[in-house]
Amino acid sequence: MSSIDQQIANQIANIERSTGRTLAQWMALISSSGLEKHGQVVAWLKSEHGITHGNANLLAVKAREAAVGGAPADEELVDSHYAGRNADLRPLYDRVISTVNGLGPDVELAPKKTYVSLRRKKQFATVGPAAGQLEVCLNLPGKPATDRLKPTTGMATHKLRISDAAGLDDELRDWLREAYDRAG
Repeated sequence: MSSIDQQIANQIANIERSTGRTLAQWMALISSSGLEKHGQVVAWLKSEHGITHGNANLLAVKAREAAVGGAPADEELVDSHYAGRNADLRPLYDRVISTVNGLGPDVELAPKKTYVSLRRKKQFATVGPAAGQLEVCLNLPGKPATDRLKPTTGMATHKLRISDAAGLDDELRDWLREAYDRAG
């Protein structure tokens, strides 16, 4: 089982344990709500059932998959990031994702065309291959730049690149934790 599949399975198990409802029961409940738009389902699950954003998002995605008869190609998208010349970066990506998943139960992985967005209530980081290294972009407004933590624009305020497991050090773990905490 891939790291993303395992994370989703763990999240579903946590939802079932914390709510007392199975995934099938949640799917039936969402279906009977009459809501079809993803954002409406997420908002409804949060307001009416007290579900956290990450868990509500996963349930809404699973309900949509059930409605259209298939899973999105998220794992295939991530696999495409680490094909060919970037294949050697996949174990490093998996280590970063394992670290991020350890930050809390509400981490949501949202694969995009060239990177994976890491979300809580909002995006706190992105991870993807760049120029033969793994680029980690962080949302840390007001954080001073360093020789390692460079300012950037767009969906994040800072970025850094790592090329091996040694780059996933305590300093990077602390920055990931800080970005995660700020997104809560």
